[in-house]
Amino acid sequence: MSLPVTNTATIERVQKLRQSKIIREVMDKDTLAMFEDPLENDMILNMGPQHPATHGVLRVLLRLDGETVVKCVPELGYLHRGFEKIAESSTYHEFIPHTDRLDYLSPLSNNVGIAMAIEKAAGVEVPERGVWLRMLVCELARVSSHLIAMGATAMDVGALTLFLWTFTEREKLYDLFERLCGARFTTSYARIGGVANDIPEDVLRDIRAWLNAFPDEMVSFEKLVNRNRIFVERMAGIGYMPPEKAVQLGLTGPMLRGSGIARDLRRDEPYLAYNELDFNVITGNDGDCYTRYMCRVAEVKESVKMIHQILDRLQVIPRGGHKADDPRNVMQSKASIYTSMEELINDFMLINFGCMPPKGETYTAIEAPKGELGFFISSDGTGHPWKLKLRSPSSSNLQALKYMAEGSMVSDVVAIIGSIDPVMGEADK
Repeated sequence: MSLPVTNTATIERVQKLRQSKIIREVMDKDTLAMFEDPLENDMILNMGPQHPATHGVLRVLLRLDGETVVKCVPELGYLHRGFEKIAESSTYHEFIPHTDRLDYLSPLSNNVGIAMAIEKAAGVEVPERGVWLRMLVCELARVSSHLIAMGATAMDVGALTLFLWTFTEREKLYDLFERLCGARFTTSYARIGGVANDIPEDVLRDIRAWLNAFPDEMVSFEKLVNRNRIFVERMAGIGYMPPEKAVQLGLTGPMLRGSGIARDLRRDEPYLAYNELDFNVITGNDGDCYTRYMCRVAEVKESVKMIHQILDRLQVIPRGGHKADDPRNVMQSKASIYTSMEELINDFMLINFGCMPPKGETYTAIEAPKGELGFFISSDGTGHPWKLKLRSPSSSNLQALKYMAEGSMVSDVVAIIGSIDPVMGEADK
């Protein structure tokens, strides 16, 4: 039980705030409910938006009875950058780099999502090699993102070593990303109609070499924490999310599958060529922080299995077909632009006016590492969207924080946020 408030001036100030019309206008009902009962009994605590364990600028307003969370109000919006509004004044091609800054732990996956959304609106077909290259980078991005999720979750509950180990493997992947597309972090690799460039043979070889060595590293990761008593006690049984509530809240990705719902867009609504791959949808039935962590561990192994299959397929697909030959919608190579008047004219039109999908509305979603990443595009026939709406998994999954945190201990809130694995770049968008 928390200490009583003995400062009379503080009590009077809070009472005035409760009665203030201005405060009531700017606070929502959940926040106002924090101050309904006397502060002598409970304590109001702000976790964030600068707290390192909130995985970004997430503010969590907590009302505590001792160390028990009585009320939890997550507050987003501290990183709002107006991406959806920026899209309305950008051409479709210009908006692709902005998606690097959404879930900035998996920019390659975000690029593929927006490119597929534009192609659906414009009716652009991607050649076979471009499709398989997109799947390759999506699964590499999933491994990279889940490695950070594993390490950060363990670090949140006190296991720093795993974070350093997973970060090391992520750095190896980022070295490969740099050789593939020229950037480690903000990649912008996907293009309307395919990908920016084909993958060099030496990069394919080194990806395979990394895949062959990585399982031994995963064994070390699992031995370190999976059965560690402190780690298990901090995670198991914490942040319970029943399956029916997970569906009601619109959770996706490991958050949903950790509650036993086998929902994966790669299998249930296949896109690219995922229907040609052999993989399992990982689920867990306990619905707690430990299960969500273990789901991500298992999904890393599934992605490794899928990448092997993708590399095998890329070896038999002829080179040169990584981008569609559609001059009205697809940016052509600089070599052709500098040597052909027709290509130069097409490039001029695309740069200045953009591709122009017909009027209409489309929704396109992919299974990003954190869940369903969707793009709703409303086109008015011009070179920039009339409206572009993002369905970000971090934003949706954070709805579960309030439900899981209330009734838990204040120290459990840190583990719960880690199990959600949010990135505020896409939550605030």
